[in-house]
Amino acid sequence: MFCVGQNYAEHAKEMGSAVAETPVIFLKPSNAVIESGMPILLPAMSTNVHHEVELTVLIGKGGRNIPKSEALKHVAGYGVGLDMTMRDVQLAAKKAGTPWSIAKGFYTSAPLSPFIEASHIPDPHRLEILLKVNGIERQRTNTSNMNFKVDELIVFLSSVFSLEEGDIIYTGTPEGVAPVVQGDVLEAEIPGMIKIQHYVQ
Repeated sequence: MFCVGQNYAEHAKEMGSAVAETPVIFLKPSNAVIESGMPILLPAMSTNVHHEVELTVLIGKGGRNIPKSEALKHVAGYGVGLDMTMRDVQLAAKKAGTPWSIAKGFYTSAPLSPFIEASHIPDPHRLEILLKVNGIERQRTNTSNMNFKVDELIVFLSSVFSLEEGDIIYTGTPEGVAPVVQGDVLEAEIPGMIKIQHYVQ
């Protein structure tokens, strides 16, 4: 899983960061993924785990150095996911200049929906994504607000890595990230298309 940081200007602002000139990329391991209904387990090492709702992209055809004009043809589907983040651990890593891997890649940190076939999404840059916690809306945006669009992310990632069928891209979160606690119910969705629900344990 390729994940994009600071891809919405307002989220970068709330984190005290400048908008990056090139995509900020980090990785999550495959065993971080959980399906809808499975619990999100809070790690004992953190006291400040945040939710981050994101559009997700499933790669259907791999490649290297994919041109922008062909990029969306490599997409098999779109979904919604949560990039759960140990914010205290991440901030300590940033301060020390060390990687974010533990903060972002812990077990159950990647709740992920099934994917809607790309052919059913005329424009991935005109989608609403939102997150409710205990029935109260916390995050909402339109993907038109992304700094780097899906095709641009595919171009960038394929220039550095070799994209493969089955790879997943988490495209970044909008503003409104906040802590979760045990007992919270998180509902992430692309309204009218797909929805996931998770309990925090």
